[in-house]
Amino acid sequence: MTEKTTRILVVDGSTVSRQILSRILQAEINEIEIDTCKTGKEAIQKLQKNNYDLITMALMLPDMDGMALCRDVRASKNQKYTPIIVVSGDADERLLQEGFKAGVTDYFDKSNGYKAFGDFIKSFLQRNASLVGHVLFIEDSKTAAAVICKILEKHGLKVTHTDSAEQAMSLLEKQHSDEKVADAFDLVITDFYLKGDLTGGDLLYAIRTRFHYSQQELPVLVITGNDDQKTQVEVFHAGGNDFVTKPIIEEVIMARIRLLLLIRHQFEALKQQAESMRWIASTDSLTGVRSKRYLVDNGEEFIQNSANQPVWAMLIDIDFFKKINDTLGHITGDHVLAELGTKLKLSFPNDMVVRFGGEEFSVLILNQTQEEALQKAETLRRDIEKLKPADVELTISIGLASMQDHPESSLSQILAFADKALYHSKETGRNRVSINLSDGIKLSPLHES
Repeated sequence: MTEKTTRILVVDGSTVSRQILSRILQAEINEIEIDTCKTGKEAIQKLQKNNYDLITMALMLPDMDGMALCRDVRASKNQKYTPIIVVSGDADERLLQEGFKAGVTDYFDKSNGYKAFGDFIKSFLQRNASLVGHVLFIEDSKTAAAVICKILEKHGLKVTHTDSAEQAMSLLEKQHSDEKVADAFDLVITDFYLKGDLTGGDLLYAIRTRFHYSQQELPVLVITGNDDQKTQVEVFHAGGNDFVTKPIIEEVIMARIRLLLLIRHQFEALKQQAESMRWIASTDSLTGVRSKRYLVDNGEEFIQNSANQPVWAMLIDIDFFKKINDTLGHITGDHVLAELGTKLKLSFPNDMVVRFGGEEFSVLILNQTQEEALQKAETLRRDIEKLKPADVELTISIGLASMQDHPESSLSQILAFADKALYHSKETGRNRVSINLSDGIKLSPLHES
């Protein structure tokens, strides 16, 4: 779902209160635009010219009662559905009894403090997200379609209308086949009874069983011509989230749509959170390269993939790293590791770079000849000599082994072959590259003696 700027109108007779409330909202909420006014008359003038996502107002204003302003807002054409938060330090009995009838959405007790106000509004906006989304609307009656499209668009929703389930299926097929499709549908609204071979019920069933969209991933609101229990059961059995009956009442359908879009928004938020958690689990926090857990989970598939051949396993070890930690401290050592991680990511953008453990890194390099792999290794070794991360003189030792020289190897086996080559590099003087070929381990022929 596309994000948009949240517009808030703050109505308060106190200049200081307006300034503090505005400052708190700016600090707590991203993508926000705030208008302020002192009186009810000013508020009415602004509401006639602009659309707002939220109105906060004091209970008492210099020229009118806050409850009276609420009633005026609810009677207006443009803002009748806009949430209204009354901000007051003394909620009297009249507010608690008459607030609902006057159109007050919620109440904040100012005595809880301004910081609490920011948290309150932030939470409120999350629960009552603006109506933002792309609706796929299926209705074969031109008259009904015109009325409902007008309602949806008036509330800021983008609408794609079709008059048949077949056309809707085609649009959903396109979306389903391309996960990165721009402007995907956030909600489906369909008449249950449609002319043609497929009914709205058939479409709903296909959404759940053919495209496998869950009720959270793509909510469906069904429009029916009757409210008998049998139809209701059919709607829910087919996978519908909710239904409304004709004739359509604007307040009812918009309340249902708001709830379903909130479900969709929460699904996307949880999906992004899950992606972030997967990224955290698969990434070494210090160096920014992949974690050993990621290598274990994905390395086998990587080295066995025929499209990646020939695959090379490279093991890299920082020479005398313990000495760096012992003499310069672990913080300096961490800086060295972080800069080396950055260098490796830049040097191998299309390969699998992993922090193997401690000061050791591994890289699974795809589609390289022996000469190319040796050249990359030697280039990296020379670059690290010049890098001087955290102003530390640094060299590395490297071991190489390929699936071409060691066919049928598993992940652990090809890494073991590279590890033996790495040991050879250390044993013969460090700061060099060794390669484990089918006929034994040798120093890189490209090494400058």
